[in-house]
Amino acid sequence: MSSRISDIRRQFNRSANSYDTHADVQRMMSDRLAKSLIGWKNKDNIAGLNILEIGCGTGTLTEILVNEWPSASICALDIAPAMIKLAEQRVLSVEANFGIRKITSDRVRFLHADVETWARDAPTSSFDLIVSNACFQWLSNPRQTLGHLRLMLRPGGLLIFTTFGPDTFCEMHKAFNEVYRASGMEPQRHGLWFLSINEWNNLLKESGFSNIHYERSIQTEKYASARDFLHSVKAMGASTSEAVPMHGLSSRRLFANMYKEYEGKFSIQGGVAASYDLLLIQALADG
Repeated sequence: MSSRISDIRRQFNRSANSYDTHADVQRMMSDRLAKSLIGWKNKDNIAGLNILEIGCGTGTLTEILVNEWPSASICALDIAPAMIKLAEQRVLSVEANFGIRKITSDRVRFLHADVETWARDAPTSSFDLIVSNACFQWLSNPRQTLGHLRLMLRPGGLLIFTTFGPDTFCEMHKAFNEVYRASGMEPQRHGLWFLSINEWNNLLKESGFSNIHYERSIQTEKYASARDFLHSVKAMGASTSEAVPMHGLSSRRLFANMYKEYEGKFSIQGGVAASYDLLLIQALADG
């Protein structure tokens, strides 16, 4: 396992118990994804579908799939065992309240795996629907992984996922950039790079998908302070950074100046603003 995958797994294992407290945007994305499936759900011959969920997390979307697709078999995959444990507790306990715990255990299979490794050897034409909420931004090789997912879908199958676009956390990035420039340094990226709609569109086409549709929206959230914003992001496991320490600018000074810059330029009534660039993308696997 690569050090990057180990780091991601460790981050989400550590944040599993705090994730739901801070994941309002991710829940909203999950609801939008589920609503976008209504039209596809009404197609003929949906009985007995095989569904793959990538990055199930604490099971927010898994629970929706179980309730909305009662005749489907669901494989819910995640890289973090602690997340899977919470997802199992959420889904099985909900079903148990209705007295059908055994049925759910048979219908839903939770799998601890890194999708980029697992998908390479997954059986072809094994799923009718592949869904993923707020996960694909973590893919290290999206082109290769999308190719594997295309092979896993049966003809006419659907891939639908939400992820974050390049304007996500634009306030933070602008604040960091100003601090670096004020110190006479080249700005560094703090956090992930996010692909644009056009980049995802090109990757999907190269991987053999067609009928690609997308929705994009900007969601502005309010946090008490810039420090609270970063704390919330870290509590969701999303604390990866490509920045490296630089001589002449300590980490403490960098962040203190960033907080000051952020709150000076992006304050709103009652706190500071943080933008989420939300993408919902779906594509078909042609026969």
